[in-house]
Amino acid sequence: MTRFWLFLALLVATIQPARADDISASARGVVRIVTIAVVDDEVVGFGHGSGFAVAPNRIVTNAHVVELADRYPDNVVIGIVPSEGDKSYQGKLIAIDQQRDLALIEFTGVRLPPLTLYTGAPGDGEALIALGYPGNVDLATARSAADFINPQSPVRSQGGFAGTRSLQGTSVLLHTASIARGNSGGPLLDRCGRVLGVNSAITRADEGDSTFAFAIAGNELAAFLQGAKQPFATVSVPCTSVEEQLAQERNADEKARLDAEARARADAAKSATEREDTLSQARARNIVARENHMAGAGLLLVLGALALGGAGLLLSRDRRREAIWIAVGGGVLMLGAVVLFLTRPDFDESRMLSMPKASAGAAVPNQAAGGRMTCSLVPERSRITVSNADKVALDVGTDGCINGRTQYAESGTTWQRILVPDEDQTVSMLVYDPTTRTYTNTRYLLSSDQMAKARQLRTGVELKTCSSDQAARANLATRQQALRAALPPVYNEKLVYSCSAAPSSPSSAAAK
Repeated sequence: MTRFWLFLALLVATIQPARADDISASARGVVRIVTIAVVDDEVVGFGHGSGFAVAPNRIVTNAHVVELADRYPDNVVIGIVPSEGDKSYQGKLIAIDQQRDLALIEFTGVRLPPLTLYTGAPGDGEALIALGYPGNVDLATARSAADFINPQSPVRSQGGFAGTRSLQGTSVLLHTASIARGNSGGPLLDRCGRVLGVNSAITRADEGDSTFAFAIAGNELAAFLQGAKQPFATVSVPCTSVEEQLAQERNADEKARLDAEARARADAAKSATEREDTLSQARARNIVARENHMAGAGLLLVLGALALGGAGLLLSRDRRREAIWIAVGGGVLMLGAVVLFLTRPDFDESRMLSMPKASAGAAVPNQAAGGRMTCSLVPERSRITVSNADKVALDVGTDGCINGRTQYAESGTTWQRILVPDEDQTVSMLVYDPTTRTYTNTRYLLSSDQMAKARQLRTGVELKTCSSDQAARANLATRQQALRAALPPVYNEKLVYSCSAAPSSPSSAAAK
């Protein structure tokens, strides 16, 4: 066991938390596309461009990048060179649109992180980023043809949005990011790494004219993919920087804390009011019962005294037998008066609160702490880069068992679980806070090396399903701390949901 913890500490120490960069995350889904023309086993032509994943095994590029493969499918090989790893893969052209200058390529052998299409429009002068493999850079740095099929990160260039135009009947975005031959088919991104268009052409810079670039607009790309029956991810929420989001979070977290405190004070005030009403009602009932007892005792006392007086009168008239019976009856009445007086209700508030009608003043348990919940996205508290905003269904157990299958670990007053998937290059930190009724999904889009190290740490997490074993849950919390330390200090995406009691038949998707 000592050796294991030493190994774990050394493993965490070797993981240098890198800053989560949206553009770097998108770059992992960008590829170099190489076309090689072969006739009689001899290479007679070579070309290359760029592309990006819209599915784990599907790539978008320009039609002119793979035009030869479309014309001569038996003589032209399409190579897909990812930005990470040590291999290249052969692709197959499955759809092409010469009018829009777009093509779709399929390949196998590795899964790439798909990029997300932003369905909004860039603002005037907005900063845009182009990713791809410009040929002039390759010519300056390549030492041999093999360098064109070796994985390497794409070149990043930044410019501004300059307007929209129509190029041969196709809607395009005009921008000033520097691109060259070889960038064709690469993505044009916003600051959050979402696709705005597909770089396709540049203007001529004759006699010192400024160079502008054209990117096929996102709506044209969406129409092409829909025509090819290729699903793709979209986001409509405008981009906010991490710095802006962190500032908003501080304000939102403070507001959520104040709202929770206000709810607690309101609940306490309501409980106090209900308790006081209950006490007042019980006190009023007590007074009525006490007065009834005392009135009854007084009546019995008067009747007993009259009976004793009557007995004395009968005794003076020598009616001894009747006098004795009436005297006994008078004594019983007076004894009853004493008993009734002594058993009159007192003013013990604790005893009054235990009476049936006093239960209305008892405190109501906090139903938000557990049970079936429906959680809706809070856009102003969220930073959305690649995910949709569907509602999330939670079934929160009091011991941190979520949806009856996933054990969350205690983390202060919250329940937390870090998920490291086998295939996707995303680590999610899921947190449910019963105090503020908030569910948070914080996502980190990591490199293949970072994911490999996170998966290695995940192997030490033995608790996979729900458990009431306190020791096992404590061990889960410790292992998750090691995972958390391996993540970058800044996230890529944060989805914040506000939760409330779920309807009887929720239709929303359940969280893990």
